Amino acid sequence: MSQNPFLIAPADLAEHLGRSGLSIIDASWYLPAQNRLGRPEFDAAHIPGAVFFDQDEIVDPASDLPHTLPSPDAFAAAVGDLGVSETDTIVVYDGVGLFTAPRVWWLLRTFGAKDVRVLDGGFPAWQEAGLPVETGAASPEAVSFAASFDRSAVASLDEVKAAVMNGRLQIADARPAARFTGEAPEPRAGVRAGHMPGAFNLPFMALSENGRLKSEAALRAIFAEAGLDPAAPVVTSCGSGVTAAVLNLALESLGNRQCVLYDGSWTEWGSAADTPVETGR
Repeated sequence: MSQNPFLIAPADLAEHLGRSGLSIIDASWYLPAQNRLGRPEFDAAHIPGAVFFDQDEIVDPASDLPHTLPSPDAFAAAVGDLGVSETDTIVVYDGVGLFTAPRVWWLLRTFGAKDVRVLDGGFPAWQEAGLPVETGAASPEAVSFAASFDRSAVASLDEVKAAVMNGRLQIADARPAARFTGEAPEPRAGVRAGHMPGAFNLPFMALSENGRLKSEAALRAIFAEAGLDPAAPVVTSCGSGVTAAVLNLALESLGNRQCVLYDGSWTEWGSAADTPVETGR
């Protein structure tokens, strides 16, 4: 096993394939510009025994925001139908390496799963190691997932507004620098460009190399360079709450248990009429 309790190496996972109590989840999701689709790629090749977690479907259907947290009951039903129990050792991976798997890692833990790992290097590392794959759609047997929602893991719009106003919490924005500064437009219609006053920019891509989370020393240096104290409370944000979870994974890997994710993220903040927005650095 990796020394990081939230990661697992491909070779270590391969040794445990087929073991009772092990669940493997493909959490691949892509931006339109990437010109890739998660489910067809899963059907073409995936880790043996894996199931596909659709990040556009397992959401709150009543919300007009993307990727909004579902209710605990809805999450439990959807994940239970995938054959995943909260008591399992759960390994999550994606098709890039370290892109969307941390979001599902965070979701599972927020809804009560205790032993959740991210595959270090993702599916590319698995393939590079020459490890086995299978094809076709998954057909899991449904099980019970007993959800227990950790409300403290999630920041609401009002809580982030308060953090911006009083400056008592660090806000880490995982979007690319050009979107943070407002030089690049937001990809979603009606969302203003820029960032929350007082926020720090730490693009999620900076935290990995070849799809693998960087070393503890490198992570600490990256957070410091961005102006963030990785040991202090942090609210993470991004475009729609997906890549912010890469920051949560990095922070928890450094021992920070005071990091929360702003689920509405910039799509909610930038769409609201009464939220302040700054541009530039």
